[in-house]
Amino acid sequence: MREQPSDVTLIKAVFFDFDGVLTRDKTGSLTTLRYLSEQTGIDYVRIRGAFKPHNAGLIAGTTTHEEIWPNVCRELNCTIDLALLRKAFESTPLNDGMFRLARKLRKHLSVGIITDNKKDRIDHLKHYARLTSIFDPIVVSAEVGSGKRSAPIFERALAYLNITPGECVFIDNTPENLDVPNALGMGTIYFNDEQNNLGQLIATLDSRFGIRVATDA
Repeated sequence: MREQPSDVTLIKAVFFDFDGVLTRDKTGSLTTLRYLSEQTGIDYVRIRGAFKPHNAGLIAGTTTHEEIWPNVCRELNCTIDLALLRKAFESTPLNDGMFRLARKLRKHLSVGIITDNKKDRIDHLKHYARLTSIFDPIVVSAEVGSGKRSAPIFERALAYLNITPGECVFIDNTPENLDVPNALGMGTIYFNDEQNNLGQLIATLDSRFGIRVATDA
């Protein structure tokens, strides 16, 4: 009989980061600003500069896109219909393979999202991309007032499912975002978004955490 790895525990939940893991863009800002640039003809760097002073507040939940929109338009010296922003959210390129993996995991485990993100963007994508049909909970920094470089966002997810840190795994595409969950005792996996090697991720879930994923026939 094959000996199981010593760090295998009874895992009850797998949490995914959103951008760069469940999507093919490294960040949500890249997705949104690229779309706005393409649709308006305004240089990407200019749009990024107009949004930059507001990004931290959007992530922390102290402001919304609707609140900052007049300032962004003023900085760009033009009027952009706010409806275009919702189309920018909808341009998010989902990682279809990762969504298939999440659906398979959901048959036996809780599957959730922990993300540093804007509340209005994720609220829109919950419906547009039907995120809530797969992921529960969806824990967003703008709702918690805490990002992944501190504990509260992870503690919120654990409390929601009433599980201990050792009973879950968190997957993220930024190594620094794994420091806090590691310190809490959560299982963690770094996912290289540029390689997008889902086979390697599935093998790691098995070898490190005893989570076996059925392969496609």
